[in-house]
Amino acid sequence: MAAELHVELVAADRSVWSGEATLVVARTTSGDIGVMPGHQPLLGVLESGPVTIRTSEGGTVVAAVHGGFISFADNKLSMLAEIAELADEIDVQRAERALESAKSAEDGAAERRAEVRLRTVSVR
Repeated sequence: MAAELHVELVAADRSVWSGEATLVVARTTSGDIGVMPGHQPLLGVLESGPVTIRTSEGGTVVAAVHGGFISFADNKLSMLAEIAELADEIDVQRAERALESAKSAEDGAAERRAEVRLRTVSVR
């Protein structure tokens, strides 16, 4: 079994993160999933939520992902997201304002996006 897998996290508008990892945890429509080197091939639908990547160097990369697909084969994991942003890119105050605004407007989708962004920042 290989000791690492190659990960590509791509949003509709850009490549978000690419590199070698030992573990990736993501939320799918079937529940949370952890993918390690040697995992069985899979294809799934991503739910909105934080994605955690344990890098081969021992670091952790966390991203807020809003919908998309996850695919794994031959130790290559691809996550194609509608929207994705690294935890380090998230402006907490802006996300808090967006959450309050979404609650006031009773916009459930915007509220979920803001909550995912805030959860992602708290994970890092």
